[in-house]
Amino acid sequence: MKQFIIIASILFAHFGFAQDVETNSSSKIWSLEDCIEYAIENNITVKDADLNTSISEVDYSAAKSAKLPNLFGSASQNFSSGTSIDPITSDYVSDQIHSTNLGINSSVTLFQGNQLTNQVKHNKLLIEQNSLLAQEAKNNIVISILESYLQTLFSKEGITIAENNLDASEKEVLRAKFRLDAGTIALSDYTEAQSQAATNKYNVIAAKNDYELNIIDLKQLLELSPLEDLEIETVDENQDLLHLELNREAIYTNALSYLPEVEASNTNILINEKELEIAKGGYLPTLSLTGSLGSGYTSISYNTFYDQLDVNFNQRLGLSLNIPIFNRNQTKTAVQTATFNIEKAEIQKQTVEKEVIKKVETAYQNALSSQEQLVAAEASQQAAEQSYNLAQKKYELGDLSTTDLVISQNTYTNAQQNYLQSKYLNILYHQLLQFYQGNEIKL
Repeated sequence: MKQFIIIASILFAHFGFAQDVETNSSSKIWSLEDCIEYAIENNITVKDADLNTSISEVDYSAAKSAKLPNLFGSASQNFSSGTSIDPITSDYVSDQIHSTNLGINSSVTLFQGNQLTNQVKHNKLLIEQNSLLAQEAKNNIVISILESYLQTLFSKEGITIAENNLDASEKEVLRAKFRLDAGTIALSDYTEAQSQAATNKYNVIAAKNDYELNIIDLKQLLELSPLEDLEIETVDENQDLLHLELNREAIYTNALSYLPEVEASNTNILINEKELEIAKGGYLPTLSLTGSLGSGYTSISYNTFYDQLDVNFNQRLGLSLNIPIFNRNQTKTAVQTATFNIEKAEIQKQTVEKEVIKKVETAYQNALSSQEQLVAAEASQQAAEQSYNLAQKKYELGDLSTTDLVISQNTYTNAQQNYLQSKYLNILYHQLLQFYQGNEIKL
């Protein structure tokens, strides 16, 4: 008995803990703003773009450090036997010699065709470009979240429509059975009502499956575990879905000045122009300053090790000039390549601008179209609803066949689906236009 009580207590505690975990995990309802903020912080595409920016910052630091002098220390221990040159005195000797050499060497580039300076500027531009590309990646995630979020809401409302239709068709089956037993309808009318109910039940299952698939897509964008619960916030039904009042030309102008991919393409031209300057620097000479400190010890000297380090201490300072005469056309090739890359960057800029205008124009036209479609879909839904309500009353009075009732219900269902689709498309395209203007997306 004791053992049973203990086991029961453990199971109860475990069940209670599991319930608490489930409650806590599902307690949060995600708004669109929550999803966007979380995705920007956790999405792997955004993280990868941010890492590219960090790498370019490291490269920029390395380019600046290349202008600094280097410093190396050296030490060597040697043994020679027979006739050789004393490494310290440079005398010819015939003996066994143990020698030690210690030194510090440094060099700094004074001039290299401005390549070092231009490389620093080049790498700084790369930071700016990668920052813009990271912002573009974030923008793409924001748009993907918006589309996925609205698609999920659309499928969620589709479940409600399907369940309402199933409930109505099941009631119609009961009425059809009563009329069949009363002998007022044929068996075919009853089986048609049953068939419609079965179809609507299938539609409920399909709608729920579609919703779960959309939830999976949204979880992947958020980098959430498939096992984690996700419930999203519904759209405010009172929000104004119509009245697009934006100047078409202003939309293009604002989008071209706001979207980071346009500025990134401009920066790409500057980067390639800087690469051309770096390549041209290969035609100019390189001037370097070198210096060293050194000392040494040799076993054939009568002085001690420490005395010799003092006596043999030496300092060297020098300038070296490297003049390029012929390097197998490597510099010429680099200049030509950089020139072509500038032309390619300019073409790429035009391509980016065309893509931006295309997607903004598409959103603008779809927003205009969705406004008209929403008005028409709302009117169609109201008319279909009235027609279906009237058909139900006629069916109850025996003045309408089951076939006609099913047709009326399907017409109403299609009208509901069309209105639902128009509503969310209207929200999507209006939000996209707001986003392209640099405004915050908020439902």
